[in-house]
Amino acid sequence: QVQVVESGGGVVQAGGSLRLSCLYFGRRFGSYGMGWFRQAVGKEREFVAAISWMAGNTLYTDSVKGRFTISRDNAKNTVYLQMNSLKPEDTAVYYCAVDLTGGANSGPASYRYWGQGTQVTVSS
Repeated sequence: QVQVVESGGGVVQAGGSLRLSCLYFGRRFGSYGMGWFRQAVGKEREFVAAISWMAGNTLYTDSVKGRFTISRDNAKNTVYLQMNSLKPEDTAVYYCAVDLTGGANSGPASYRYWGQGTQVTVSS
């Protein structure tokens, strides 16, 4: 089992920035791919960004390209999502997840372990 804890959410004005952090705890050091997903009220969970275990590959959904950046620090077992130029439509609970294949994948079925989420609210 890998435990996953997100932090950094909050309330921000449109155009502002937030940085989310995802700290993960495993029974061994693993070559995990990592992803960020989000779910707005009344909507399905959607893919946001993913990063492979050595950060050689990243993947973003079109709506966040140029605004969000996923990165990682494997020595700290931490993944980040830097979110700039935030829009009200970015409002959602953001979830971090662990992909045991080590790749950068967009499909939620690729992810074995999930955090509880952190709320991001962007006001207009």
